[in-house]
Amino acid sequence: MKRRSRSSWLPFALGLMCGLGVGWVLTPRPQLIPPAAAPVAVVPQPVVTAVAAPHRVMPVEKLISEYGTLLAERVERAEFERQHAQRLEEYRENPAAIMELHLARACYAVGRSVIDASGSLVFSMQATYQPNNPTEAFSGYESGAYFCELTRDRRFDCGCPAMVRERIEAIGLTALRARAAAAENDLINLGITFTIYSDKEAIDRILPFDCIPRILTAPEWRQIEAGVKQRVTALNAFLHDSYHARHVTTDGVVPADRVYGNPNYRPEMEQFPVRFGTYVHICGTDIVRDERGDFLVLEDNARTPSGVSYVVENRHLMSRAFPDILAGMRLHPVDDYGRRLLSAMCEIAPDGVDDPQVVLLSPGIYNSAYFEHVFLAREMGVPLVEGADLVVERDRVWMRTTSGQKPVHTIYRRIGDDFLDPTVFRPDSMLGVPGLIGAWRKGNVTLANAVGTGVADDKAIYAYMPRIIKYYLGEDAILPNVQTNICREPEGLAYTLANLERLVVKPVGESGGYGITIGPRATRDELDVARALLIADPANWVSQPVINLSVAPTLTEHGIQPRHLDLRPFAVTGRETWVLPGGLSRVAMKEGSLVVNSSQGGGSKDTWVLMDDGE
Repeated sequence: MKRRSRSSWLPFALGLMCGLGVGWVLTPRPQLIPPAAAPVAVVPQPVVTAVAAPHRVMPVEKLISEYGTLLAERVERAEFERQHAQRLEEYRENPAAIMELHLARACYAVGRSVIDASGSLVFSMQATYQPNNPTEAFSGYESGAYFCELTRDRRFDCGCPAMVRERIEAIGLTALRARAAAAENDLINLGITFTIYSDKEAIDRILPFDCIPRILTAPEWRQIEAGVKQRVTALNAFLHDSYHARHVTTDGVVPADRVYGNPNYRPEMEQFPVRFGTYVHICGTDIVRDERGDFLVLEDNARTPSGVSYVVENRHLMSRAFPDILAGMRLHPVDDYGRRLLSAMCEIAPDGVDDPQVVLLSPGIYNSAYFEHVFLAREMGVPLVEGADLVVERDRVWMRTTSGQKPVHTIYRRIGDDFLDPTVFRPDSMLGVPGLIGAWRKGNVTLANAVGTGVADDKAIYAYMPRIIKYYLGEDAILPNVQTNICREPEGLAYTLANLERLVVKPVGESGGYGITIGPRATRDELDVARALLIADPANWVSQPVINLSVAPTLTEHGIQPRHLDLRPFAVTGRETWVLPGGLSRVAMKEGSLVVNSSQGGGSKDTWVLMDDGE
């Protein structure tokens, strides 16, 4: 039996705890009543009607009483925050106590009723604490010429950005830092990590979490949602056509060599039947906002896009660590992703299967996104399997279990094409399942995403997406592309070489921010290297103008400062396409950096999508 490291057992142990109902993980997360739904009565003293859970070592009543004494004595704000931060440090290894501290603090900072998951009132307290200096936290914050996601005035924002700023001011920088540190410790304790293979010093890392949320208004989200759905529809039409009739190339919309000479094109998929004509079941679309506030698509991720687990966990983290910032906000929820994903996986199962068995196929514990594999399997309530757990017999896929072999009908795979089936692709693969592609071709199992989707999210094909959308759908792109120069074309190469110091140069087949040269930020030596690579292999490169990415206030060691960010919404397609409200807002934690990828030191924010008045 393969011996697992101690850290590798953490996701499994957490899943077991959830299954057995053990520990604080199952404690209902606090939910908050919107003011319009349930007006809060202001009372001079705390009202506690819910019994503290047995695992709590610091009752809410005691904390409220202690904080009430401090406030009644009108202690200076700095002293109040110092004592709050001291308590956070004292109980940093006790998540339950940390939660109680935040809840007790929230009742003063916000003055709203906090309820548990069953709807019972926990406590209500008058908001008596106000900051001495209402501009301290955001003192000196300047977004410059960039569009700021929090401070720029926007229609239909319901005053929420201003409210968030006020609440952060009420907390203060000292307490904000202490609570942010406790939140990141929470990520470590939960095993919410990813792996950087190129870093020899730190293998497992958390994705740094910034506690100041990114806010999208309802009209902004409607545009993003419609644009993502349009793009996914066009991607699936392009893939089906490319592997079947090939009209897109014979009609000259896309040059044939861009498709059939692409290293991600899979001849094995030609004339291959796929359910509903859908190849891209899960898609992550990278979107940026320019200095005018316009949304642009930077990249499509149609193979095995990752990061959705952080969307959900970031919201949970905000609820636990910053309930006073979240209180009363009317936001679209993100907890529905697992159910929606499972529903889509069941819809694409082979014909005639009434109760399909879905599994998530993972490369194993050493994969960089293994936490996400565990998370998604748990959210869907399906087995997490590796290649060795599956076997193909008589063109059907079976799962080995302690009670014998069980049939498998849909496989959500998080393994690259090359490693899926050693009888078809790489013969040395130890991660895949021999015979899997044959069982799929026979219609006895479905794979999501389909094999061969990499040809559609190649950066060279990306340049043709506006044409592809127009060709298949007869519509202009709702979300336009960033202007892209294809270096395999003589004019594209000539323009790129002549303007190298003003452009961003990207390899067409890489991801994660690797191989990128940002001309205005590059040294002379780096530009010389990029020039040599372009000349040696033009077909491997595209270039784009530098986009002045929008910024958002971000907590740094020097205070709250602007940092660049992007957005990755996630779309799930079965019979129809559904887009998870919000998405993963990735933020460049380094000052001045435009690279937001986690592998390059980026972090993430909770992404809020505001509800319309009628929702």
